Amino acid sequence: MNRPATVLLTALAPVSWGTTYAVTTGFLPPDRPLFTGLMRALPAGLLLLAVTRVLPRGVWWGRAVVLGALNIGAFFPLLFLSAYRLPGGMAAVVTSVGPLFVVGLSAVLLGQRPTVRSVLTGVVAAFGVSLVVLRAAGALDALGVTAALAATASMSAGTVLTKRWGRPAGVGPLALTGWQLTAGGLLIAPLALGIEGAPPALDGPAVGGYLYLALANTAVGYWLWFRGIGRLSATQVTFLGPLSPLTAATVGWAALGQALAPVQLAGMAVAFGATVAGQLRPSGTTVGPSDLTAGNGRPGAADGTAGALRQTSGG
Repeated sequence: MNRPATVLLTALAPVSWGTTYAVTTGFLPPDRPLFTGLMRALPAGLLLLAVTRVLPRGVWWGRAVVLGALNIGAFFPLLFLSAYRLPGGMAAVVTSVGPLFVVGLSAVLLGQRPTVRSVLTGVVAAFGVSLVVLRAAGALDALGVTAALAATASMSAGTVLTKRWGRPAGVGPLALTGWQLTAGGLLIAPLALGIEGAPPALDGPAVGGYLYLALANTAVGYWLWFRGIGRLSATQVTFLGPLSPLTAATVGWAALGQALAPVQLAGMAVAFGATVAGQLRPSGTTVGPSDLTAGNGRPGAADGTAGALRQTSGG
């Protein structure tokens, strides 16, 4: 598949994550962020395990747990915690610095030297997101900011390690996604039960909402994300992240009747422009060995409840 098509398919992941806020507020029980994270991750992971019938082997048992914890198990609870404790879309602004985290981690773990363009593009993307999601200023909560930064660092580290480790020979991205979702869901389960108690009663709309989140939003969304990591650079993939809050704002306008001010429209244009710029190869760049062997397992291969997400970026 050619590169533009790969970018477009990978972009569907953050676009689908941007619909989480509308689905949650419209269909799901309120104030159950951990249960929602559990219902997104574990059923999707078990389904993919049943479809692929492939389990990790050897060192990949540990790697699957690490990646599942970083991309799912730690990311979901930290993201929800930050969204609860920060005003408006501040959590989205903090997590929108993810591309900068990935640029730094790629330098350390992948040996990819950061460029002025990638750093500048990351700053511009975060600025554009801030124009879209920020409302009236409010007091910042230290724990909320810390949780948002930790969520961003967790997902960024998971993205870079997924790129570094690639996949075992003969294992496709669908199986790798199933491993991570299952591991992450199992990590969230005791938190959800211990903090939020027994699962709530579910009506028809709630069941439909959870099915959408588990299947389209998570199983398909994360499969496309991890597939993209295997075929693009980690930096290029993470620069698609701002599409999540942009989608949330667009859905809020189209489906929830939320107005978009001129400054928000300008921010959407800025953030989208930075997203496109993040997909451009530096001049003179050629396809290297890691691009040709993506996904072979060698180094170089290869959202929430009502009021909780508040149009946050990320999964």
